[in-house]
Amino acid sequence: MNASQEFRLSGIATPKDASEMLGEICEHFVEHADVHRTENKATLTSKLGSAEIRIEDRQLSIELRCPSQQALQLSQTSLAEHLFYFAGDEPFELTWSQTARLARLPNIHEVTVVSCEDVTPHMRRVKFACADVGPFIGGEMHVRLLVPPKGRLPIWPGQREDGRVAWPEGDDTLLVRAYTIRAVDAERGELWIDFLQHPSPGVATPGADFARDTQPGDKVALLGPGGGALPLATNLLLIGDESALPAIARIVAEVPEGTQIQAIIEVENQEEEQPLPSRASLDVLWLHRQTYFSDHSKRLRDEAHAAIAAMPSNTFVWVACEKEDIRSIKASLKTLQHDKKKMYAAWYWTRKPGGSTDG
Repeated sequence: MNASQEFRLSGIATPKDASEMLGEICEHFVEHADVHRTENKATLTSKLGSAEIRIEDRQLSIELRCPSQQALQLSQTSLAEHLFYFAGDEPFELTWSQTARLARLPNIHEVTVVSCEDVTPHMRRVKFACADVGPFIGGEMHVRLLVPPKGRLPIWPGQREDGRVAWPEGDDTLLVRAYTIRAVDAERGELWIDFLQHPSPGVATPGADFARDTQPGDKVALLGPGGGALPLATNLLLIGDESALPAIARIVAEVPEGTQIQAIIEVENQEEEQPLPSRASLDVLWLHRQTYFSDHSKRLRDEAHAAIAAMPSNTFVWVACEKEDIRSIKASLKTLQHDKKKMYAAWYWTRKPGGSTDG
């Protein structure tokens, strides 16, 4: 990126503890960017551009450099959202050198429901028509689904002065849920999303409810894509439960010929297994909770620990499942001093009462 191609934006963040927040930034973004940290400075580099963050006078000085205006806006919003999240309930301020507010975010894609079908008894697929599927091909897989209230014209989110997303409120409040793009049909101009239909009674599942009730012609939007890029490695270890199955299936479908994949997937029973066509050499272990004789909460993590202990050192480990399982698996990888650039670990739900199970 040369100077003539750069779009820049600077900002000042004032957290309670600048050093602690810089540490949280580095810990989180290491799975999404190349992170280089010194005592008082961190540089994050991704396909969107770079962010240089320095500790100066108990504040964080931020300098964003990106190859396009859209990339700059996306970087600003992403960083702002995370900084306020890291701050929690503590006092925090964030100002930018330019405070132009966007009426609408640049990465919103309006889509129309084309069809719905049940892939398995508990997995429902919704296909969406999209005018431009280009941004979803060969890149990051995750999106946020935005569903407007029934009977109202949609009001899509814009940008606040501090860089965060300005979500519509009141009668225009959107249903917002994160999902994986299961497949892209470039010829038809379609995007597929698989929705887990949760069998647990009494659990709120608005995303699953949308997939069950939506009809062809319904209009919604997708915000993204962002996060969860296709891992590029000769050896892959994929670990997950039903919530991760759409992402695992897409990875398996898109990796190049010659890739060696070991997958460990936990589902309710044999009926929830799915075909996983691939050009790779694929070895899948399906775990069926219905066949467990006792407490099954640790079965997936136990199988993961065993596979990690036996894998070649150059293996890329991709794992997504319950929060405590992720913590345990990440601890194993840390003990082995596994290269952080060769791992993706994300929790998609939690067993704690009141936690989200909407995948």
